[in-house]
Amino acid sequence: MNRIVHFEIQAEDPERAATFYKETFGWKAEEWVIPGIKMKDEDRYWLITTGPEDEPGINGGLLFRKGPAPVEGQSVNSFVCTIDVASVDESLDKVLKAKGTVVLPRMAVKGIGWLAYCKDTEGNLFGIMQEDENAE
Repeated sequence: MNRIVHFEIQAEDPERAATFYKETFGWKAEEWVIPGIKMKDEDRYWLITTGPEDEPGINGGLLFRKGPAPVEGQSVNSFVCTIDVASVDESLDKVLKAKGTVVLPRMAVKGIGWLAYCKDTEGNLFGIMQEDENAE
């Protein structure tokens, strides 16, 4: 089977997006530097670490958006990543404090858990999921 091994987040302002994900989920973003090579601003790239290597999950990257940002009301035309969290309610508070928005508030996925959808500071959609087999 083929598994997803890396994700990329596109941003108008990658440093602002890195701050959002650090404040909201505790992720680490480090600019990728190749010794002896000066990158053009639009080619800069940040490596994102989402957690310890010995835990399930994947890491990704962050880069300058190469086209127009998503517009309000536009249907989703990309993959949407969902992030496993300990508490959807606490995560929604963090999203708002970090200047993100809640698109779809917390809802039950019966027998699975609690799910909500948000947008980051760059207009990118993502999900957050709290496991709870008693959710109804």
